[in-house]
Amino acid sequence: MGYDSMWEPGDAGVPADLRPEIPHPARMYDYYLGGKDNFPADRAAAERALAANPEFRSTARANRAFLHRAVRFVADLGIDQFLDIGTGIPTAGNTHEIAQAVNPHARVVYVDNDPIVLTHARALMAGTGFGRTTVLQADLRDPAGVLDAAEAERLLDFDRPVALVLAAVLHFLPDEDKPYEVLNTLLDALAPGSHLILSHGTADFIPAEVRDRVTGVYNRATAPLVGRSREQVRAFLDGLEVLEPGVVTVPLWRPEDAPGPGAERVSMYGAVARKG
Repeated sequence: MGYDSMWEPGDAGVPADLRPEIPHPARMYDYYLGGKDNFPADRAAAERALAANPEFRSTARANRAFLHRAVRFVADLGIDQFLDIGTGIPTAGNTHEIAQAVNPHARVVYVDNDPIVLTHARALMAGTGFGRTTVLQADLRDPAGVLDAAEAERLLDFDRPVALVLAAVLHFLPDEDKPYEVLNTLLDALAPGSHLILSHGTADFIPAEVRDRVTGVYNRATAPLVGRSREQVRAFLDGLEVLEPGVVTVPLWRPEDAPGPGAERVSMYGAVARKG
C-alpha cells in the first residue's frame, strides 16, 4: 500500500515533519523507480522534472543498477560493514539485501533525514542473512552527528573497514552546505581499507535550458539539485585510490551486460574508491 493511500495532505494522521505538501527528492526518486510511497506533490514535481528531461526515469534505474553492482563488488572484497547515507525509500535490492547475499553476517546502517524512511524500518530489518540492519534518522549535512549516532549505538566498528555509500545524495547539497568537507569528515572517521561508493548527478550532457528547468523544480522541493561536472565529482575522491574504471557514467561502471545506446551520456556519474 502506498503512503498516498494512507495519508493525504492535511490528514491529521500525517506526522508534522513529513511535510507531504512539499515535494521531497527521495519520494520523487521513488516515483521515478515506479514506487508507490509518494504523495501527490511528489508525483506532480516528478512529472515536471520528467517533462523537462524524460531521461530522469532511466537514469534513476541505471543508478539503482550501479548501486547493486558496486555493493556486490565491495562485499566480494570482504567488506562486511556498510554505512548507507541518504538511502531513500526502500525498494527491491536494497544495500542490506545485496551485501547479505554475499555475506549473511554483513552489517548495514541506513541513514536518512526523511521520516517516511523510518516507517520502513521494520521491512528493512528483515534482512536476507544474520547481519544487523539498522535505520537512523540523521542529516548528511551534520556528518559528525551521523557518526556519533552510529558509534553511540555500536552499530559499526570504525576500527575495521566500512563501505560508505553515498548514492545520488551529494547532488542535493549545494556548495554552501560544504559537501566536500562533509565527505572528508565521514572519510576521516573510517579505517584504512574502507571504500566509498559514490554516484552523483551531472548536467554535463544536457542543454542549459533543460538544466535550468530541472533545477527549478527541485528548488521548490525540500532540497535543491546541483548537477556537478565530472571534474567536480572526481574532486570528491581526492586522496583516495579510485578503482577501475574510474569516474564514469553509471551504466559504464563494471557493466554485467553490454551497455545500451547513449550509456556514455547518462546524467549520473559513479565511482568506487578505496581509502589507503
